[in-house]
Amino acid sequence: MATIGEAERAAMQVPLWIGVGTFVAVAAGSGLADWRRTKRRNLDRVGWMPWTLIQVMAMLGAVVTAALAIKG
Repeated sequence: MATIGEAERAAMQVPLWIGVGTFVAVAAGSGLADWRRTKRRNLDRVGWMPWTLIQVMAMLGAVVTAALAIKG
């Protein structure tokens, strides 16, 4: 059986770390959007996007993907 070398292992982790960065960017963007919604001038214009849920799910995705990248 062939073993995976360090170069191949590192190459397999790169897409996972890109995914972690994407998840963190989505979480940061949704946190900013939620902050903007709480600071709005017109309280009747609530919006329909669940920014808090999106932020929590993106952070969960980042943690899981980072754990997979570290394990691999």
